[in-house]
Amino acid sequence: MEKARIKISKDFIIDKTDDRLFGSFVEHMGSVVHNGIFEPDHPTADNNGFRQDVLKYVDELNLSVIRYPGGNYTSGYDWKKTIGPVKDRPTTLELAWRQIEPNTFGLNEFMIWAKRVNVEPIMTINLGTKGIEDAAEILEYCNFEKGTYWSDMRIQHGIKKPYNIKTWCLGNELDGDWQIAKKTAEDYGRLACEAAKVMRLIDPEIELVAVGSSARFLDSFPNWDMIVMMHTYEVVDYLSVHNYINKKDDDIGTYLARPIEMEKQINEVIAACDYVKGVKKTDKTMYLSFDEFNVHKEPEIDYIPWQTGYPFDWCQYNMEDTLVFGSMLMTILRHADRIKIACQSLLVNTIPLILTVKGKSAWRNATYYPLQQVSKFGRGKVLRSSIVGPTYSVDFEENVQAIDQVVVLNKEEKTLAIFCINRMNEPIEVVVETKETILKELIEHQVMTNQDLTICNTIERQEAIVPSVQEGTVVTKDEVTMNLQPYSWNMIRISVTG
Repeated sequence: MEKARIKISKDFIIDKTDDRLFGSFVEHMGSVVHNGIFEPDHPTADNNGFRQDVLKYVDELNLSVIRYPGGNYTSGYDWKKTIGPVKDRPTTLELAWRQIEPNTFGLNEFMIWAKRVNVEPIMTINLGTKGIEDAAEILEYCNFEKGTYWSDMRIQHGIKKPYNIKTWCLGNELDGDWQIAKKTAEDYGRLACEAAKVMRLIDPEIELVAVGSSARFLDSFPNWDMIVMMHTYEVVDYLSVHNYINKKDDDIGTYLARPIEMEKQINEVIAACDYVKGVKKTDKTMYLSFDEFNVHKEPEIDYIPWQTGYPFDWCQYNMEDTLVFGSMLMTILRHADRIKIACQSLLVNTIPLILTVKGKSAWRNATYYPLQQVSKFGRGKVLRSSIVGPTYSVDFEENVQAIDQVVVLNKEEKTLAIFCINRMNEPIEVVVETKETILKELIEHQVMTNQDLTICNTIERQEAIVPSVQEGTVVTKDEVTMNLQPYSWNMIRISVTG
């Protein structure tokens, strides 16, 4: 059996995780909202039209933030058409995804839903077809107490207290050819800077996210990031990063190694930010908002445009996809010193955590479980770790570690959480070693794997891939020894002395 050894120390810390690392994303795209979280005619719908079967699964994720309303949708978003009495709202053409938008689920409905699932909203404003005035007005509506046109309008709509939304994204993916009202880095940087200045005049307590380059493969990457930062460094708090991994023609070893490219992207964006920091001779550090990440898979339902709530990129994930997604989560945790916000994309029905069928049941995609476990047990201090073990090579990386891992120490709960995947088609014995006498006993070792890597959770077989108990893990005062099954996701929790 192959062997690997991981060394950790409670004193070698990357950083403490920000609670906003454990988030997701709701966009008016396909059936994410309509027939996803919102389906008034569904048998489980509550008085607000929210699907309670979906609410149950969202509750169990223990999410901290959800980004809304997009996404590409944002660049044509007119929030004013989504407020007020539902009967008075217009039905509109939605151009990003070519949908009919009835606006029956709008800004205030989302805020009611967000409160119900106990998450902090991250609001994205339209800096595509809209601009500075619209940014000021939506902030006034949401965060100003009373006595002005838009704040009083909110009160007339039944919301007496301001929402006090903390985090605002200044647009979305505006360097992409697919985006409505695409902009150059110079044009966007100037617009974002002026919008940020105006928004901070209204509410100095908000935090702002500037649009980073949409993808590493774009010719503009990372120059876009540097130019935007040159315009906005003093007035924003975060730069956005997006990454989607698609298997395409990859063999399994290459596919499972793709998150290494995501790690390179993070380091490149950090380098771009730090270059601007040096040019500007400032002590301020720019942090990252990884507000879209996921495995992207070809849809299983052909999209029909100009519908309401018709599935778009509806897909079911298998074990391979789940391992890649788990690696993406661990990659983000390993950069907790610079990444402070992260949103899996998307929550329901579009490359989702949760799947629904109109009028029928909801169920969990296989990728649901790694995020659930990381969200529940991955909060704390991320430890630096070194690993020696088997490796393999792919086109873009000579030494791919067979074991991808991250370790999080939670001193308040007196637990150590080890998340790891085995990228190889054979078991590997892994020893986690710490020089300190801090380990007490095993709480649990949960594993996800399946000999048939193509099996998915379906409406007929909703628990084909779920976590189960892994036996045989041994804990001593300074070591953990475990056997990782082939192609497996693992979550190990150990009580510690404090």
